[in-house]
Amino acid sequence: MVKARKWVVKKHFDGVPKLSDFEIVEYELPPLKDGEVLLKTEWVSVDPYLRAYNKNVPVPYDQFSFQVGVVKETRNPKFPVGTKVVTHKGWCDYVIVRETSPEVGEFPKELTYKLPDLQGLSPSLGVGAVGMPGVTAYFGFLQVCQPKAGETVVVTGAAGAVGSLVGQIAKIKGCRVIGFAGSDEKCKWLEKELGFDKALNYKKVDALTALKAAAPKGIDCYFDNVGGELSSTIISQMNVRGRVAVCGSISSYNDRDIPKASILQPSLVLKELRIEGFIIWRWIDRWSEGFPQLVAWIKSGQLKPAEHVTEGFDKLYDAFVGMLAGENTGKAVVKI
Repeated sequence: MVKARKWVVKKHFDGVPKLSDFEIVEYELPPLKDGEVLLKTEWVSVDPYLRAYNKNVPVPYDQFSFQVGVVKETRNPKFPVGTKVVTHKGWCDYVIVRETSPEVGEFPKELTYKLPDLQGLSPSLGVGAVGMPGVTAYFGFLQVCQPKAGETVVVTGAAGAVGSLVGQIAKIKGCRVIGFAGSDEKCKWLEKELGFDKALNYKKVDALTALKAAAPKGIDCYFDNVGGELSSTIISQMNVRGRVAVCGSISSYNDRDIPKASILQPSLVLKELRIEGFIIWRWIDRWSEGFPQLVAWIKSGQLKPAEHVTEGFDKLYDAFVGMLAGENTGKAVVKI
């Protein structure tokens, strides 16, 4: 018998998630059945969607998220011992899984696939730049925004897991990129390390004035991770037939009441804008198309996948709330 631990959400979050909302449960895993494999978790992802989905899942529930594990025992010939595997089993140190094929567009309660060929890169990228955040940036930006060389792109949450990749992909595609982040240090990193043309600290600048200076010819594409008044301001500065990809609204996830922001209709109508929200599960059957391109960009040095690493199973909660508070630069991952 293998003894395992998992984090269970026993109470829906009210504002910022509290440690008391969780419980660490120890239990014994049963023997493997045909088709199953036993994984030892190596890397766990903490992401904003864990907060956003909380209210939609009945409690108690095992805290889901993406993880990379290694096969320790197997009763599935497709997954021999030693195989690296990506699952959506989340905050646990050991878990039994079987291969699954999730439905396109549906939240993947079960998802198991072999770690993509990372060509020697860290397996942690399987929950980052070559995992769900990577394909979110890849498909969400390229499919929804449909950028053209020479266009001006604005990204909010630009120093986060998805935003930092979107900005770099925009540069690869020949765009001018402006990012918003929450500290001077992050802004300096975006400009000096990742090649953003301009990075703005939303906590310090007047967004409207700063945008008019940074994008005097207007904005063609906007990748929105945060929502709120900042997004309304950015949308007001867009060019005719500009495109907006709405990935999230992290600025409001911990708010008890939905905050108000300036209305968008005048800009939408006068500029004939297209705003499209998306969830990455839409392209889940195509993720394997994006992974090789992301790996190639990383290997060539065109894409730099920054990681913010926390160590320890017991530190999962700290990494989660730290990520929600913007403490991470790049992808927040936990090494188990």
